Amino acid sequence: MKISKTAAVAAGVGALASGLALAQYPILDSAAQKTIAKYQSATCEQLWEARGKPKSPEEQKMVELLRSDPQRRTYFLNKISGPVANKMFECGMIP
Repeated sequence: MKISKTAAVAAGVGALASGLALAQYPILDSAAQKTIAKYQSATCEQLWEARGKPKSPEEQKMVELLRSDPQRRTYFLNKISGPVANKMFECGMIP
């Protein structure tokens, strides 16, 4: 089976575009993974205790970035919302 040159180029462009979409925000991907890991590995007691404590300088910087860029904020929140919300629900932190 032969593939036309146009189809091969289109497939290559599609693969490149999807790869770029996955790597759009590598720093946010890393921060999201850290956030998810933090919630998944913490006990409910640890999460309740941490809730009232000040954020680290790194966390404060990330929050400011997310506040200033709605597109990045949406990207980040879409990545973490499921795992974090589930853990918060299990811990009685949200109804």
